Amino acid sequence: MVCVPIALIVVVVLIDVLAPPHIHLGPLLVAAPAITASFAGPRLTGLVAALAVAAQALIAVLRDRDELFSANHQAQIAALVLVGASLVVFCVVRERHARELSQVRYVSETAQRVVLRPLPHRIGPLRVASLYLAAEAEAQIGGDLYAVARTGHGTRLIVGDVRGKGMTAVGDAALLLGAFRGAAHRQADLVELVTYLDGSVCWDLAEPGETDRSGETFITATVLDIPDDDDRVDMIDCGHPPPILVRGGRARVINAYQAAPPLGLGDLARPRYHVDSFGFEAGDLLLLYTDGITEARDSAGAFYPLAERIDGWTEDDPAAFLHRLRRDLLDHVGGHMGDDAAMIAIGRAPASRP
Repeated sequence: MVCVPIALIVVVVLIDVLAPPHIHLGPLLVAAPAITASFAGPRLTGLVAALAVAAQALIAVLRDRDELFSANHQAQIAALVLVGASLVVFCVVRERHARELSQVRYVSETAQRVVLRPLPHRIGPLRVASLYLAAEAEAQIGGDLYAVARTGHGTRLIVGDVRGKGMTAVGDAALLLGAFRGAAHRQADLVELVTYLDGSVCWDLAEPGETDRSGETFITATVLDIPDDDDRVDMIDCGHPPPILVRGGRARVINAYQAAPPLGLGDLARPRYHVDSFGFEAGDLLLLYTDGITEARDSAGAFYPLAERIDGWTEDDPAAFLHRLRRDLLDHVGGHMGDDAAMIAIGRAPASRP
């Protein structure tokens, strides 16, 4: 790439020296360091800027020896020095910002991996695949969360989204995930589990030293109970986007009959949790996700129509399904997500024959 600005300097010098006296191409030399700054660092940009200044002085010597120190040549050389110095400063600031952003992204990704432990590919009779897509617009991480826990009779799973971004959201997500992992196998039924989770979030907001965030911080979540020996799923939806069941290539949105308020608002809403049940047979695929997917927009501002897009898909392998969904989603948004998004695909393996 550096050959382009150097070649530009050589061409400008040759043409300017050989051109008629009334034609002056010296001002075009400023393009050489400008081009270099677009792909190189401060040292190379400074070197090319120095070459441009030397080239302008050479033009003055070869064309106008008697007026080497004329006001015109002095102004052009001064302009090149000023522009070159400005570009070097710009490159220094850009590299410093890039290092800071890289460090912030590294810390963010590390924190996200600590909070969101990878899900196993096989949990009892279930095949599971998970995917987390981080927003690329900023280095802030969101509060998208998911976790699974085995019980004596099946698998319990939670997917949720903390209101807000940054380390505060990650802390709230870590709190909820810790409460879920500690209580999922001990609570007798789904209602007791969700009541406990809501209380854990409310208690955290009321801890001494915490700012009053009651009513401002909450976590939307869907909690599922999937028995090993029963072709059904029990679900409590706490203000979260509904799951989608894919059966025989047909997608069906599983809307809750009576959705509960998000976790953390229990002290305000006094909810009565309702358990919804739906069939989940061998060969079905269950998709759980956060609103970063359904709120993803294309260049025209249209939301990603998740249920419509996956209707007709016949992949029964969760990993292959998520791979196709990821590719289709990124095509819709042009390759850049505006918000973090998490998705989980679950398939029930056929019952083993005796």
